[in-house]
Amino acid sequence: MINIPKGTKDVLPSESYKWQYAEERLRKVAKLYNAREIRTPTFEHTELFVRSIGDETDVVSKEMYTFEDKGGRSITLRPEGTASVARSYVENSLEAMSLPLKTYYIISAFRYERPQAGRLREFHQFGAEIYGATSPYLDYDCILFAYDALGALGLDNVKLRLNSIGCGECRRKYVEALRGYFAEHLGEMCPTCRERYGRNALRLLDCKTPSCREIAKNAPVILDYLCDDCRAHHEKLCGLLDKSGVPYEVDPGIVRGLDYYTRTVFEFVTDELGAQGTVLGGGRYDNLVASIGGKPTGCVGFAMGMERALMLMEKRGTDFGDTGIDAFVISQSPEHTEACMRIVAELRRAGVSADTETTGRSMKAQFKYADKQRAKFVVVVGADEFASGKMKIKRLSDGTEKECAAAELAARIKESI
Repeated sequence: MINIPKGTKDVLPSESYKWQYAEERLRKVAKLYNAREIRTPTFEHTELFVRSIGDETDVVSKEMYTFEDKGGRSITLRPEGTASVARSYVENSLEAMSLPLKTYYIISAFRYERPQAGRLREFHQFGAEIYGATSPYLDYDCILFAYDALGALGLDNVKLRLNSIGCGECRRKYVEALRGYFAEHLGEMCPTCRERYGRNALRLLDCKTPSCREIAKNAPVILDYLCDDCRAHHEKLCGLLDKSGVPYEVDPGIVRGLDYYTRTVFEFVTDELGAQGTVLGGGRYDNLVASIGGKPTGCVGFAMGMERALMLMEKRGTDFGDTGIDAFVISQSPEHTEACMRIVAELRRAGVSADTETTGRSMKAQFKYADKQRAKFVVVVGADEFASGKMKIKRLSDGTEKECAAAELAARIKESI
Protein backbone atom coordinates (compact mmCIF):
# COMPACT_ATOMS: atom_id res chain seq x y z
CA MET A 1 0.00 0.00 0.00
CA ILE A 2 1.21 3.50 -0.84
CA ASN A 3 0.62 5.89 2.06
CA ILE A 4 -0.01 9.62 2.02
CA PRO A 5 3.17 11.77 2.37
CA LYS A 6 3.99 12.96 5.88
CA GLY A 7 2.51 16.34 6.68
CA THR A 8 -0.40 16.07 4.25
CA LYS A 9 -4.01 15.12 4.87
CA ASP A 10 -6.94 13.86 2.81
CA VAL A 11 -10.15 15.87 3.10
CA LEU A 12 -12.62 13.00 3.06
CA PRO A 13 -16.26 13.14 1.86
CA SER A 14 -17.31 12.97 5.52
CA GLU A 15 -15.37 16.19 6.21
CA SER A 16 -15.43 18.19 2.97
CA TYR A 17 -18.80 19.76 3.71
CA LYS A 18 -17.15 21.66 6.59
CA TRP A 19 -14.66 23.21 4.18
CA GLN A 20 -17.44 24.09 1.76
CA TYR A 21 -19.41 25.70 4.60
CA ALA A 22 -16.45 27.87 5.57
CA GLU A 23 -15.44 28.74 2.00
CA GLU A 24 -18.99 29.76 1.05
CA ARG A 25 -19.19 32.20 3.97
CA LEU A 26 -15.75 33.64 3.28
CA ARG A 27 -16.65 34.26 -0.38
CA LYS A 28 -19.78 36.12 0.74
CA VAL A 29 -17.73 38.40 3.00
CA ALA A 30 -15.26 39.02 0.16
CA LYS A 31 -18.12 40.14 -2.07
CA LEU A 32 -19.34 42.55 0.64
CA TYR A 33 -15.88 44.14 0.60
CA ASN A 34 -15.77 44.36 -3.22
CA ALA A 35 -12.92 41.84 -3.36
CA ARG A 36 -12.62 39.66 -6.45
CA GLU A 37 -11.05 36.22 -6.57
CA ILE A 38 -7.61 35.75 -8.08
CA ARG A 39 -6.19 32.32 -8.90
CA THR A 40 -2.45 31.88 -9.35
CA PRO A 41 -0.36 28.78 -10.18
CA THR A 42 0.54 26.28 -7.49
CA PHE A 43 4.22 26.67 -8.43
CA GLU A 44 6.31 29.66 -9.46
CA HIS A 45 9.90 30.40 -10.43
CA THR A 46 12.00 30.12 -7.27
CA GLU A 47 13.40 33.60 -7.82
CA LEU A 48 10.00 35.13 -7.05
CA PHE A 49 10.06 33.92 -3.46
CA VAL A 50 13.78 34.58 -2.96
CA ARG A 51 13.40 38.20 -4.09
CA SER A 52 10.12 38.94 -2.31
CA ILE A 53 10.31 36.91 0.91
CA GLY A 54 14.09 37.15 1.36
CA ASP A 55 16.82 34.52 1.14
CA GLU A 56 17.66 34.96 4.84
CA THR A 57 14.18 34.01 6.04
CA ASP A 58 13.39 30.56 7.41
CA VAL A 59 10.75 30.11 4.70
CA VAL A 60 13.27 30.44 1.86
CA SER A 61 16.32 28.91 3.54
CA LYS A 62 14.65 25.91 5.20
CA GLU A 63 11.02 25.36 4.32
CA MET A 64 10.41 25.69 0.57
CA TYR A 65 9.72 22.75 -1.73
CA THR A 66 12.09 23.55 -4.59
CA PHE A 67 12.98 21.37 -7.56
CA GLU A 68 14.43 21.59 -11.05
CA ASP A 69 11.97 20.94 -13.87
CA LYS A 70 12.75 19.12 -17.11
CA GLY A 71 13.84 22.38 -18.69
CA GLY A 72 16.44 22.97 -16.00
CA ARG A 73 14.47 25.79 -14.35
CA SER A 74 14.29 26.13 -10.57
CA ILE A 75 10.63 25.83 -9.54
CA THR A 76 9.08 26.17 -6.08
CA LEU A 77 5.68 25.14 -4.74
CA ARG A 78 4.21 28.34 -3.32
CA PRO A 79 4.87 28.69 0.44
CA GLU A 80 2.26 31.49 0.71
CA GLY A 81 -0.05 33.48 -1.54
CA THR A 82 1.08 37.09 -1.31
CA ALA A 83 4.15 36.93 -3.58
CA SER A 84 2.23 35.12 -6.32
CA VAL A 85 -0.53 37.73 -6.32
CA ALA A 86 2.09 40.50 -6.50
CA ARG A 87 3.75 38.76 -9.46
CA SER A 88 0.37 38.55 -11.20
CA TYR A 89 -0.31 42.21 -10.41
CA VAL A 90 2.92 43.25 -12.13
CA GLU A 91 2.85 40.76 -15.02
CA ASN A 92 -0.76 41.48 -15.96
CA SER A 93 -0.50 45.26 -15.44
CA LEU A 94 -3.35 45.23 -12.93
CA GLU A 95 -2.42 48.77 -11.91
CA ALA A 96 -4.32 49.80 -15.05
CA MET A 97 -7.52 48.79 -13.29
CA SER A 98 -9.30 51.19 -10.97
CA LEU A 99 -7.39 51.38 -7.70
CA PRO A 100 -7.52 50.38 -4.99
CA LEU A 101 -7.82 46.83 -6.31
CA LYS A 102 -9.15 44.26 -3.83
CA THR A 103 -8.46 40.58 -4.41
CA TYR A 104 -8.92 37.38 -2.42
CA TYR A 105 -7.85 33.75 -2.81
CA ILE A 106 -8.42 30.30 -1.35
CA ILE A 107 -5.30 28.22 -1.96
CA SER A 108 -3.14 25.33 -0.89
CA ALA A 109 0.46 26.18 0.04
CA PHE A 110 3.52 24.16 0.98
CA ARG A 111 6.22 24.42 3.63
CA TYR A 112 8.59 21.78 4.93
CA GLU A 113 7.88 22.08 8.65
CA ARG A 114 7.42 19.68 11.53
CA PRO A 115 3.78 18.57 11.22
CA GLN A 116 1.56 19.33 14.20
CA ALA A 117 -2.08 20.05 14.94
CA GLY A 118 -3.28 22.76 12.60
CA ARG A 119 0.05 23.01 10.79
CA LEU A 120 0.76 20.68 7.87
CA ARG A 121 3.29 20.64 5.06
CA GLU A 122 0.46 21.15 2.62
CA PHE A 123 -1.92 23.66 4.18
CA HIS A 124 -4.71 25.96 3.03
CA GLN A 125 -5.25 29.69 3.28
CA PHE A 126 -7.96 32.23 2.73
CA GLY A 127 -6.24 35.51 1.97
CA ALA A 128 -6.87 39.02 0.72
CA GLU A 129 -4.57 41.54 -0.96
CA ILE A 130 -5.52 45.21 -1.46
CA TYR A 131 -3.39 47.28 -3.84
CA GLY A 132 -3.15 50.95 -4.58
CA ALA A 133 -2.76 53.18 -1.49
CA THR A 134 -0.44 53.79 1.45
CA SER A 135 -3.16 55.38 3.57
CA PRO A 136 -3.93 54.00 7.05
CA TYR A 137 -7.57 53.94 5.92
CA LEU A 138 -6.66 50.99 3.70
CA ASP A 139 -5.08 49.20 6.68
CA TYR A 140 -8.28 49.85 8.61
CA ASP A 141 -10.49 48.48 5.82
CA CYS A 142 -8.30 45.39 5.56
CA ILE A 143 -8.51 44.72 9.31
CA LEU A 144 -12.30 45.10 9.22
CA PHE A 145 -12.37 42.64 6.28
CA ALA A 146 -10.38 40.13 8.35
CA TYR A 147 -12.54 40.73 11.43
CA ASP A 148 -15.75 40.15 9.48
CA ALA A 149 -14.30 37.04 7.78
CA LEU A 150 -13.65 35.54 11.20
CA GLY A 151 -17.10 36.62 12.36
CA ALA A 152 -18.70 34.89 9.38
CA LEU A 153 -17.18 31.64 10.65
CA GLY A 154 -18.52 32.27 14.14
CA LEU A 155 -15.03 33.00 15.49
CA ASP A 156 -15.92 36.00 17.61
CA ASN A 157 -13.68 34.89 20.46
CA VAL A 158 -10.44 35.94 18.76
CA LYS A 159 -8.42 38.98 19.78
CA LEU A 160 -6.74 41.53 17.52
CA ARG A 161 -3.10 42.34 18.27
CA LEU A 162 -1.50 45.22 16.40
CA ASN A 163 1.99 46.62 15.90
CA SER A 164 4.07 48.70 13.50
CA ILE A 165 7.50 47.58 12.30
CA GLY A 166 8.09 50.90 10.54
CA CYS A 167 9.80 51.51 7.24
CA GLY A 168 13.24 50.30 6.15
CA GLU A 169 15.02 53.13 7.93
CA CYS A 170 13.11 52.59 11.20
CA ARG A 171 13.81 48.89 11.04
CA ARG A 172 17.52 49.35 10.33
CA LYS A 173 17.95 51.36 13.53
CA TYR A 174 15.79 48.97 15.49
CA VAL A 175 17.70 45.87 14.32
CA GLU A 176 20.94 47.51 15.44
CA ALA A 177 19.42 48.06 18.89
CA LEU A 178 18.13 44.47 19.00
CA ARG A 179 21.52 43.00 18.14
CA GLY A 180 23.11 45.18 20.79
CA TYR A 181 20.69 43.89 23.40
CA PHE A 182 20.75 40.20 22.46
CA ALA A 183 24.56 40.13 22.07
CA GLU A 184 24.83 39.93 25.86
CA HIS A 185 22.46 36.95 26.04
CA LEU A 186 23.47 34.76 23.08
CA GLY A 187 25.05 32.12 25.30
CA GLU A 188 21.70 31.62 27.07
CA MET A 189 19.64 31.32 23.88
CA CYS A 190 18.61 28.35 21.75
CA PRO A 191 20.62 27.32 18.65
CA THR A 192 17.91 28.67 16.31
CA CYS A 193 18.06 32.12 17.90
CA ARG A 194 21.85 32.17 17.76
CA GLU A 195 21.55 31.50 14.03
CA ARG A 196 18.84 34.15 13.59
CA TYR A 197 20.93 36.74 15.40
CA GLY A 198 23.10 37.33 12.37
CA ARG A 199 20.64 36.93 9.53
CA ASN A 200 17.13 37.85 10.75
CA ALA A 201 17.27 39.58 14.14
CA LEU A 202 13.56 40.46 14.17
CA ARG A 203 12.74 36.77 14.50
CA LEU A 204 14.50 36.70 17.86
CA LEU A 205 11.27 38.16 19.25
CA ASP A 206 9.30 35.28 17.73
CA CYS A 207 10.97 32.33 19.47
CA LYS A 208 8.70 29.97 21.44
CA THR A 209 11.48 28.58 23.66
CA PRO A 210 10.67 29.67 27.25
CA SER A 211 14.21 30.85 28.07
CA CYS A 212 14.40 32.93 24.88
CA ARG A 213 10.96 34.41 25.48
CA GLU A 214 12.02 35.47 28.95
CA ILE A 215 15.10 37.23 27.57
CA ALA A 216 13.03 38.92 24.83
CA LYS A 217 10.69 40.48 27.41
CA ASN A 218 13.24 43.23 28.11
CA ALA A 219 14.33 43.77 24.49
CA PRO A 220 14.00 47.22 22.87
CA VAL A 221 10.53 48.06 21.52
CA ILE A 222 10.09 48.87 17.82
CA LEU A 223 7.57 51.62 18.54
CA ASP A 224 10.38 53.65 20.16
CA TYR A 225 12.27 53.68 16.85
CA LEU A 226 9.51 54.79 14.44
CA CYS A 227 10.12 57.83 12.28
CA ASP A 228 7.55 60.66 12.32
CA ASP A 229 5.67 59.38 9.24
CA CYS A 230 5.45 55.79 10.49
CA ARG A 231 4.37 56.94 13.94
CA ALA A 232 1.62 59.15 12.46
CA HIS A 233 0.43 56.22 10.30
CA HIS A 234 0.25 53.92 13.32
CA GLU A 235 -1.52 56.44 15.55
CA LYS A 236 -4.11 57.20 12.86
CA LEU A 237 -4.89 53.49 12.47
CA CYS A 238 -5.25 53.07 16.24
CA GLY A 239 -7.60 56.06 16.30
CA LEU A 240 -9.78 54.52 13.60
CA LEU A 241 -9.93 51.23 15.48
CA ASP A 242 -10.80 53.03 18.72
CA LYS A 243 -13.90 54.47 17.05
CA SER A 244 -14.86 51.20 15.31
CA GLY A 245 -15.55 49.16 18.40
CA VAL A 246 -13.16 46.42 17.25
CA PRO A 247 -11.29 45.39 20.42
CA TYR A 248 -7.51 45.36 20.03
CA GLU A 249 -4.26 45.72 21.87
CA VAL A 250 -0.92 47.06 20.70
CA ASP A 251 1.68 44.32 21.00
CA PRO A 252 5.26 45.44 20.22
CA GLY A 253 6.30 41.78 20.12
CA ILE A 254 4.56 41.11 16.81
CA VAL A 255 7.14 40.94 14.03
CA ARG A 256 7.35 39.38 10.59
CA GLY A 257 10.07 37.15 9.23
CA LEU A 258 9.23 38.04 5.63
CA ASP A 259 11.18 40.91 4.08
CA TYR A 260 8.28 42.59 2.31
CA TYR A 261 6.41 43.78 5.44
CA THR A 262 6.42 47.49 6.35
CA ARG A 263 4.58 49.48 8.99
CA THR A 264 1.35 47.78 10.08
CA VAL A 265 1.40 44.15 11.20
CA PHE A 266 -1.49 42.44 12.95
CA GLU A 267 -2.74 39.08 14.18
CA PHE A 268 -6.02 37.63 15.36
CA VAL A 269 -5.23 35.14 18.11
CA THR A 270 -7.01 32.70 20.39
CA ASP A 271 -6.04 30.82 23.53
CA GLU A 272 -8.14 27.81 22.48
CA LEU A 273 -5.50 26.26 20.22
CA GLY A 274 -2.61 26.03 22.64
CA ALA A 275 0.76 27.14 21.27
CA GLN A 276 -0.68 27.57 17.79
CA GLY A 277 -2.81 30.54 18.80
CA THR A 278 -2.65 32.68 15.66
CA VAL A 279 -5.66 32.15 13.39
CA LEU A 280 -5.08 35.02 10.97
CA GLY A 281 -2.15 37.33 10.29
CA GLY A 282 -1.53 40.24 8.02
CA GLY A 283 -0.04 43.64 7.49
CA ARG A 284 1.27 46.20 5.02
CA TYR A 285 3.97 45.57 2.41
CA ASP A 286 4.60 48.70 0.37
CA ASN A 287 7.97 47.45 -0.93
CA LEU A 288 6.78 44.15 -2.33
CA VAL A 289 5.70 45.14 -5.84
CA ALA A 290 8.87 47.16 -6.45
CA SER A 291 11.02 44.25 -5.21
CA ILE A 292 9.84 42.06 -8.10
CA GLY A 293 10.14 44.68 -10.83
CA GLY A 294 6.93 46.71 -10.58
CA LYS A 295 6.27 50.32 -9.70
CA PRO A 296 6.25 51.25 -5.99
CA THR A 297 2.72 50.38 -4.85
CA GLY A 298 1.01 50.48 -1.48
CA CYS A 299 -0.41 47.11 -0.48
CA VAL A 300 -1.97 45.57 2.61
CA GLY A 301 -3.41 42.11 3.15
CA PHE A 302 -3.92 39.09 5.36
CA ALA A 303 -4.06 35.30 5.30
CA MET A 304 -6.05 32.87 7.45
CA GLY A 305 -4.99 29.28 8.05
CA MET A 306 -8.04 27.22 7.11
CA GLU A 307 -6.98 24.16 9.12
CA ARG A 308 -6.68 26.21 12.31
CA ALA A 309 -9.93 28.04 11.65
CA LEU A 310 -11.78 24.75 11.16
CA MET A 311 -10.22 23.29 14.31
CA LEU A 312 -11.49 26.27 16.25
CA MET A 313 -14.94 26.06 14.66
CA GLU A 314 -15.20 22.38 15.58
CA LYS A 315 -14.08 23.11 19.12
CA ARG A 316 -16.82 25.70 19.41
CA GLY A 317 -19.46 23.23 18.21
CA THR A 318 -20.25 24.92 14.91
CA ASP A 319 -23.25 23.48 13.08
CA PHE A 320 -21.79 22.96 9.62
CA GLY A 321 -25.18 22.00 8.24
CA ASP A 322 -24.42 18.70 6.53
CA THR A 323 -28.04 17.80 5.77
CA GLY A 324 -27.39 15.08 3.23
CA ILE A 325 -29.70 14.66 0.22
CA ASP A 326 -33.32 15.70 -0.05
CA ALA A 327 -34.73 12.39 -1.27
CA PHE A 328 -33.80 8.77 -1.93
CA VAL A 329 -35.98 6.83 -4.35
CA ILE A 330 -36.29 3.20 -3.26
CA SER A 331 -36.94 0.56 -5.88
CA GLN A 332 -39.13 -2.38 -4.84
CA SER A 333 -37.63 -4.54 -7.57
CA PRO A 334 -34.55 -4.42 -9.84
CA GLU A 335 -36.89 -4.22 -12.85
CA HIS A 336 -37.89 -0.73 -11.70
CA THR A 337 -34.33 0.63 -11.58
CA GLU A 338 -34.53 2.49 -14.89
CA ALA A 339 -37.84 4.08 -13.95
CA CYS A 340 -36.42 5.16 -10.58
CA MET A 341 -33.46 6.71 -12.32
CA ARG A 342 -35.82 8.72 -14.57
CA ILE A 343 -37.67 9.94 -11.47
CA VAL A 344 -34.38 10.94 -9.86
CA ALA A 345 -33.30 12.81 -12.99
CA GLU A 346 -36.57 14.80 -12.95
CA LEU A 347 -36.12 15.60 -9.25
CA ARG A 348 -32.58 16.86 -9.84
CA ARG A 349 -33.69 19.05 -12.76
CA ALA A 350 -36.30 20.55 -10.43
CA GLY A 351 -33.62 21.41 -7.86
CA VAL A 352 -34.17 18.47 -5.49
CA SER A 353 -30.99 16.59 -4.53
CA ALA A 354 -31.78 12.92 -5.02
CA ASP A 355 -30.34 9.47 -5.53
CA THR A 356 -31.58 5.91 -6.08
CA GLU A 357 -30.50 2.29 -5.91
CA THR A 358 -28.13 0.99 -8.61
CA THR A 359 -26.43 -2.02 -6.97
CA GLY A 360 -29.32 -4.47 -6.44
CA ARG A 361 -29.78 -4.05 -2.68
CA SER A 362 -32.89 -5.28 -0.91
CA MET A 363 -35.50 -2.75 0.19
CA LYS A 364 -34.32 -3.08 3.81
CA ALA A 365 -30.73 -2.37 2.77
CA GLN A 366 -31.89 0.59 0.67
CA PHE A 367 -33.59 2.13 3.69
CA LYS A 368 -30.37 1.73 5.67
CA TYR A 369 -28.36 3.30 2.88
CA ALA A 370 -30.79 6.22 2.60
CA ASP A 371 -30.41 6.81 6.32
CA LYS A 372 -26.60 6.80 6.06
CA GLN A 373 -26.86 9.37 3.25
CA ARG A 374 -28.91 11.56 5.62
CA ALA A 375 -31.82 11.61 3.20
CA LYS A 376 -34.70 13.73 4.45
CA PHE A 377 -37.30 11.72 2.53
CA VAL A 378 -37.65 8.38 0.81
CA VAL A 379 -39.98 7.59 -2.06
CA VAL A 380 -40.81 3.88 -2.52
CA VAL A 381 -41.55 2.99 -6.13
CA GLY A 382 -43.08 -0.26 -7.34
CA ALA A 383 -45.81 -1.71 -9.61
CA ASP A 384 -48.69 -0.24 -7.55
CA GLU A 385 -47.23 3.28 -7.70
CA PHE A 386 -46.81 3.09 -11.47
CA ALA A 387 -50.35 1.74 -11.91
CA SER A 388 -51.98 4.42 -9.75
CA GLY A 389 -49.75 7.34 -10.69
CA LYS A 390 -49.46 8.12 -6.96
CA MET A 391 -46.26 8.35 -4.95
CA LYS A 392 -45.78 8.16 -1.18
CA ILE A 393 -43.22 10.48 0.41
CA LYS A 394 -41.91 9.34 3.80
CA ARG A 395 -40.00 11.66 6.14
CA LEU A 396 -37.23 9.60 7.72
CA SER A 397 -36.92 11.72 10.87
CA ASP A 398 -40.41 10.92 12.15
CA GLY A 399 -41.89 8.35 9.74
CA THR A 400 -44.78 10.59 8.59
CA GLU A 401 -46.08 9.96 5.07
CA LYS A 402 -47.97 11.88 2.46
CA GLU A 403 -49.24 10.88 -0.95
CA CYS A 404 -49.14 12.93 -4.14
CA ALA A 405 -49.40 12.59 -7.89
CA ALA A 406 -46.17 11.57 -9.58
CA ALA A 407 -46.09 14.84 -11.52
CA GLU A 408 -46.17 16.80 -8.23
CA LEU A 409 -43.43 14.82 -6.51
CA ALA A 410 -40.67 17.44 -6.78
CA ALA A 411 -42.94 20.29 -5.71
CA ARG A 412 -44.22 18.38 -2.68
CA ILE A 413 -40.70 17.47 -1.55
CA LYS A 414 -39.48 21.05 -1.98
CA GLU A 415 -42.34 22.51 0.05
CA SER A 416 -41.71 19.97 2.83
CA ILE A 417 -37.96 20.54 3.14
